[in-house]
Amino acid sequence: MSDANDNDKPTSSGRKPLTLKRNVAAGTVKQSFSRGRSKFVVVEKKRKRVLGKAATETTETAATPDVEIKSDAATRAKALGLSEAEFLAREAAVEKAKAEAASREERARIEADERARREQEEKDQLVAERKKREEEERLTIETAERAAAEAAAQADVQAARPRVDRTPVAETPPSPDADVGKFGGRIKKKRVEQKPTSRNRSEPKRRQGKLTIANILDGDEGQRQRSLASMRRAREREKERRLTGDTGERDKVMREVIIPEFITVQELANRMTERARDVVKFLMQEGDMRRPDDVLDADTAELIVEEFGHKVRRVAESDVEEGFLGQDDAEDTLMPRSPVVTIMGHVDHGKTSLLDALRSTDVAGGEAGGITQHIGAYQVQLKSGDKITFLDTPGHAAFSSMRLRGAQATDIVVLVVAADDSVMPQTIEAINHAKAAEAPIIVAVNKMDKEGANATKVLNDLLQYEILTESVGGDVQAIEVSALKKTGLDDLVEAITLQAELLELKANPGRDADGVVVESQIAKGRGPVATLLVKRGTLKRGDIVVAGTAWGKVRALNDERGQQLKTAGPSLPVEILGLNGAPEPGEPFAVVKTEARAREITQYRERQSRQSDASTGPSAVASLEQMMASLQEKDISEVILVVKADVQGSAEAIKQAVEKLGNEEVRARVIHSAAGGITESDILLARSSNSPVIGFNVRASKQARELAEKESVEIRYYAIIYDLLDDIKAVLEGMLAPELRETFLGKAEALEIFNISKLGKIAGGRVLEGVVRRGSRVRLLRDDVVIHEGELSTLRRFKDEVKEVNAGQECGMGFLNYHDLQKGDQIECFDVTEIERKL
Repeated sequence: MSDANDNDKPTSSGRKPLTLKRNVAAGTVKQSFSRGRSKFVVVEKKRKRVLGKAATETTETAATPDVEIKSDAATRAKALGLSEAEFLAREAAVEKAKAEAASREERARIEADERARREQEEKDQLVAERKKREEEERLTIETAERAAAEAAAQADVQAARPRVDRTPVAETPPSPDADVGKFGGRIKKKRVEQKPTSRNRSEPKRRQGKLTIANILDGDEGQRQRSLASMRRAREREKERRLTGDTGERDKVMREVIIPEFITVQELANRMTERARDVVKFLMQEGDMRRPDDVLDADTAELIVEEFGHKVRRVAESDVEEGFLGQDDAEDTLMPRSPVVTIMGHVDHGKTSLLDALRSTDVAGGEAGGITQHIGAYQVQLKSGDKITFLDTPGHAAFSSMRLRGAQATDIVVLVVAADDSVMPQTIEAINHAKAAEAPIIVAVNKMDKEGANATKVLNDLLQYEILTESVGGDVQAIEVSALKKTGLDDLVEAITLQAELLELKANPGRDADGVVVESQIAKGRGPVATLLVKRGTLKRGDIVVAGTAWGKVRALNDERGQQLKTAGPSLPVEILGLNGAPEPGEPFAVVKTEARAREITQYRERQSRQSDASTGPSAVASLEQMMASLQEKDISEVILVVKADVQGSAEAIKQAVEKLGNEEVRARVIHSAAGGITESDILLARSSNSPVIGFNVRASKQARELAEKESVEIRYYAIIYDLLDDIKAVLEGMLAPELRETFLGKAEALEIFNISKLGKIAGGRVLEGVVRRGSRVRLLRDDVVIHEGELSTLRRFKDEVKEVNAGQECGMGFLNYHDLQKGDQIECFDVTEIERKL
C-alpha cells in the first residue's frame, strides 16, 4: 500500500493525517463560515487586452516586474508559512476590504456634505422667508398708517367746513291720520318711546375682534373704527400745527457741551440732553463696550459729542481755581492801608520782647521757655492814630517754614539782631526769606543795654550778606534799640512809618476779602479756629470762606484781644470760626459767592492732595519688581510718630524738624500730624503702627488716656521744641549700630603643628611682637592673605594654660572651631571695642 493511499485513509479519531500534499489548487481562496463550514472560491485576475505592437511592448516591459512581484510574494508567503496562492488570495482580500472601507467612508462623507448643504439651504430659505414676511408687514403697516392719516385729514377738513342746507322747506300737509283740534290745529301726541331692538347675530359689531393687518385691509363695514376721543385729539393737534405753522419735524438743538478731563457716560449724555443708551449704542458700534457709569477720557468724550452734532468746549480740572482770588483792582478804587511788619531774627535775640515793648504787653512771659513757637499777629495803634500790623515769627531752626510764610505775607521786615551775639544762622535765613519776598528790611540792633554790645560789629557783619545800611552809604535803615529799657522804640516806629509811606500801600476795601492764613488750630468747644490776615477787601460775618482744603461760613470775627468784630478790613489780622477744618498756615484764602463753588474748589484740592500723598508715600511702588528691589536694599530703621500740637503751624514745624533727623541707617517718620488734643483715634492709629504719641502743648482726653493704658501706647508731652527734638535724636542714636574699632595686640608665627586628640590641631609658635592674649580676636594669614578670622580659644605655655604670652616667648595656640593650620602661618591678635555713634 502506498503512502498516498495510507494518507487518504482516515484515522481512528476521524481526522485526516497531516500531509505535505497541496489540497487547494493555485488561484483559489478558502472562505470560513460559522459552525465549521468552509468554501473554496476560484480567484480570477482580469487583464486588459491590448492589441498590436503596444501589447507586445507592454507584455515585455511588464514581464520583469511580474516576475519580481511573484518572487517577492513567494518569499513573503514562505516566511508566513503559506502557499503562494493562499498569500495572494489573502492579499487580495485585504485590498478588497480596504477598498470597501474607503468606499464606505467616501459615501459617508458625501452624505454628510449633502446633509449639511440641505440644512444650509433650509436655513437660508427660512431667513429669506422671514425677511420677506417682515418687509410685507412693514409695508402693510405703512400703508395702513398712511390711509388712516389721509382719512383723519379729510374728516378734519369736512368738520372745519360749515354745511348749509339750501333746499327750500315745503309745508307738509297734515296727514289724514293726524288728530285735528277744535280750531283746526294739530294735536301733538305723546311720543311713545320704542325699546331698542336686539341686534341680529349676523350683524357685525362696531368693536368686534382684535386690530390685525387683515382687519385693516378688509374694506367691509365691520372694520375697526377710530374712537371719537381719538379723532377729537387728532383734530386739535392739526389745528395747533396750523396755527403755529409747525410742519411736524423738529430741528435738532445744537448745544455747547463742557468736557472735563474725565466724565461718565451718563453725565455726558445729560450734558448733551441725549439718552445714555444712545451713547452706549454708539460706543458699541465703535467696538467699545461701556456702561452708563463708566468713565471716559476727554478725547473719547469729544469724539462722541461731535458725532452727536454738538459743540465741544474742553476744560481742565484745575480750571475750578480760575478766578478764586479775583482780578486786580482799578486804581480809582484803592485806598491807603496799614503796613504789615514781620519781626524776624535768630532765636533769643529779643523779637517778642521788642514787640511787647511796642504793644506794652508781656507776651514773651507766656511763651514756654521764653521762645516763640507760633506766629503771632497783632495790630498796634500809634499816638498819631496810625496803625501797624505786626507778625511775630519763631526764631528756632525748626520753624523755617513759618518764617518763610511770614516773609511772604509782609510788607516790611524788621530784622532783629542782638548786639552781643551779632549775625547767627537764623539771621541769615531771615535775610534770604526777605530777599526772596522782595520786602524792604529795617535792621533793629537789640540789647544795646547789655555789656559788650557792639552795634558797629553787627552792621559790619551784615555787609557780607549785602545788607548795606545808611551809615555805609546804603538804603537800609538801622536803629539801635533796647526792648528791656524801652529805648529807641520811637525811632523804630518812625522808620517803619517812613518806609510805609515810600511803599504807598493801598487796597480796595469794597470788594470780597482775600488774604493769607497766618495760623490755625482746633480749640476745645470752638472747633477749628483760623487766624487770617486780610490783604484786600472786607471780611464780614456770614461770608463763605475757602482756605486750602477747608471752607465754611464765618460765624464769628475776633481780634487779637478777643473782641467781637462785624467786619475786618485790609491789613487787619482776625480769628474766624466756622470752617470745617484747620487750614494749613500760609494758604491763601478768599471769599466765594456760593457753597457749591466752595465745595467744588475744596474737593478738587483734596483730590490733588491725595494723589500727591499716593505718589510720594510708601504705596507708590508701581510693580512687584520695584517692591522686591526696595526690599533688597539696605534696611533703614524707622521711628514712627503721631504728632498732635496746639496749632497747625507747630505740628507742621515739628514734622519737618523730626523728619530732617537721621541718616542713611535710621530716620523718623511722622504718619499723622494735626492740631488739637489727643483723641481715641490717635491712640488707635499709634497702636496699629506701634508708635508713641507726641503731644505739643496739648493733653489727652480721659477716654484717650484710658485707651492708651489699655493698649500700652506711650504718650509724651512737650512744651519746648528743644526737648522734643533732643529726645527723638537720642532714640535714633540708640538705634544706630555701634562703630567697631580694632586695637592691635601682637603678632606670632606658627613654627610647628601638633595634632592633639581632644583639642585638634595646635600651632606651636613664637610671639614676634606685642602680646598674645587668650579670648581675644585673631586673624590667620597665609602668604599675606587672610584665610580665617576668629577667636583664640587655647593659649598654653609648656603644659600650663596662661592668659597671655609676651614677645620673644614660645606658646601653643588653638583656635575656636578651626583646625586648618600650616607651618609658617602668621597670627595677628587684636581687640575690638564698640563706640556709640552720634547723629
